[in-house]
Amino acid sequence: MAFWKPGTTAPGSSLDRDTENETGEAVVAHAEKQYRHLTLQQQRERLPVFKLRRTLLYLVEKYQTTIVVGQTGCGKTTQIPQYLNEAGWAVNGKQIACTQPRRIAATSVAQRVAEEMNCPLGSQVGYLIRFDDQTNSDTKIKYMTDGMLFRETMIDPLLTNYSVIMIDEAHERSLYTDILIGVIKKIQKKRSDLRVIISSATMDAEQFYKFFNHNASKDRSKDTATIVSLEGRMFPVDILYAEKPVVDYMETAIQTVFDIHTKEPAGDILVFLTGREEIDTVVSEIYERGKTLPQNSLAVMPLPLYAGLTIEEQLQVFESAPKYTRKIIVSTNIAEASVTLEGIVYVIDTGFVKVRAYNPKTGMEALVVTPVSKASALQRAGRAGRVKAGKAFRLYTEETYGGLRDTSIPEIQRSNLAPVILQLKALGIDNVLRFDFITPPPAELMIRALELLYSLNALDQVGRLTIPLGMQLAEFPVDPMLGKILLASKEFGCSHEIVTIAAMMSVQNIFIQPAKVPKEVMHEARRKFWVEEGDTLTLVNVYNAFINKGNKSGKWCHDRFLNFKALSRAMTIRLQLMKYLKRFEIPLMSATSKYPKTEEGRLAASQDVRKCITSGYFSQAAIAEPDGSGRFRTVRDNVILHIHPNSVLFNRNPKCVVFHEVIETTQAYMRDLTVIEPEWLAELAPHFYEYKK
Repeated sequence: MAFWKPGTTAPGSSLDRDTENETGEAVVAHAEKQYRHLTLQQQRERLPVFKLRRTLLYLVEKYQTTIVVGQTGCGKTTQIPQYLNEAGWAVNGKQIACTQPRRIAATSVAQRVAEEMNCPLGSQVGYLIRFDDQTNSDTKIKYMTDGMLFRETMIDPLLTNYSVIMIDEAHERSLYTDILIGVIKKIQKKRSDLRVIISSATMDAEQFYKFFNHNASKDRSKDTATIVSLEGRMFPVDILYAEKPVVDYMETAIQTVFDIHTKEPAGDILVFLTGREEIDTVVSEIYERGKTLPQNSLAVMPLPLYAGLTIEEQLQVFESAPKYTRKIIVSTNIAEASVTLEGIVYVIDTGFVKVRAYNPKTGMEALVVTPVSKASALQRAGRAGRVKAGKAFRLYTEETYGGLRDTSIPEIQRSNLAPVILQLKALGIDNVLRFDFITPPPAELMIRALELLYSLNALDQVGRLTIPLGMQLAEFPVDPMLGKILLASKEFGCSHEIVTIAAMMSVQNIFIQPAKVPKEVMHEARRKFWVEEGDTLTLVNVYNAFINKGNKSGKWCHDRFLNFKALSRAMTIRLQLMKYLKRFEIPLMSATSKYPKTEEGRLAASQDVRKCITSGYFSQAAIAEPDGSGRFRTVRDNVILHIHPNSVLFNRNPKCVVFHEVIETTQAYMRDLTVIEPEWLAELAPHFYEYKK
């Protein structure tokens, strides 16, 4: 593969996150190992942010909003809340909040800060994520997801518990960060004492400054917002582009790995791909080709990195490679900014990323492979400049780079807005179209969300929340369709099964796919749980087996390729959701308890559960094409879809299904399917469908 080098850059100037992500626990363990020869105080003082401690505290005192621009590794996430606490911002029962777009970031940073403050996690330092509250009345520093702080505004609209709110990774423009920013701006008008810190990358800092600066005059001394820049730790990186467009980026990436391996000095390689399937393919290919290297050359050690791996597999990535071995990490965009991989000297950027995108025309959310933004490309290149000068090989031309978007599209412009609109209305913001968004969402997204909420009976004809259904849906910490089936389970007498399905669909990757285990072996292990009525009822089987036969054991899960951590979390979530059911006076009962223990009884119980699911997911129904091709067409919008290869219904021929989500790779795949009868749609959603024989 031919590359040419137009110049040298010192990247890392944008979109940086601290060392936390889905792999946060592994990162924390690695960080401890790396610096354990230093005391915690020495480690804190070595961080670049330490030099600006006094400046930061002065700016927070003087301005309502401080925008902090800082690169990965400067220590802003762990240190700034501690500086505020030491300066007395958490006295008289007040707290300092620090929001994160990702759950694992909130938990792992809280763990690290508790260690630095020498207190148990959940006391002075705690975290709050969906279904898990590790705080108490003594908590002074509270790490939380942006969604959880937004939910708190429903109980306390002025967020009176907090003296300072730090919104970390604001440049990521996650859906709830954007909404929270709009809500906090409203709160600031009523609470002049509230201080806000926005942690952002360079490209977005100016936009945040303009949004939060309430000073309309030209007199800068009256500004209510300011920007401060922190230095990070960075070395120069040579950027090399492909001379001509690449036909197959996976094959080119493998070839580039071996070009670097045979021609460049020591240093680990980081390869960016879009998802698990690509990563597993490339890792096994590098492993196989590595066997053909000459005896006396360095060996290669390819390792995958994505959210579905076990903690043990993630930890391997942070271990040093054996002697005479070069480590090659093949990762999703997890490694783009959040994860610090210390030995990386070479980066291979394929130029693509998988993002969640909602199409208002079809009403479907899909995972779509799309070109990265310039900001992301800079981030990726910056991974090579952490320990010494490095090289970044971009598998696209410089002309292609010039045509990329400057930054990624904010999530609010490509998401299903139904959950957000529901919660804004519960907050009393009835006219959501006039809400002060930092980047307004397209009108089509707003219309589709209002339409969906109306079809779920959450909104009345004038767009107000219905009582009690709309209010209850807003309170549920799950998406509105899932909330609807939880409430409907009372009518269908199957709350036991539905609360299990809701808990299981709220965690990721129940099934683990170890790279070294043949697919047939995994397939055989999974078949034991399969139910021909679909994936949702299969999830109930998996959960019940884990609780009863598996006795909640890790070994039992390991032997069946099940994710013990995800199942344990599903147990916790299920208990939390049951509290909501109790509050809304929905009795916990199983569909099977109403019928005899025969095959007919099982089918009748299954029908109740499937009808209940249809009552919430009716808008996501698809009917099989009559030509026997295995393709499906959505009932409402005539979109062609396929059954995901991991579904229990793959290679079966259901007539009609409802689906939980769509994933778009080579084609559009439906996931988490339930087999239904077409006539149920008109029966359960007559306002949405009519049935013609």
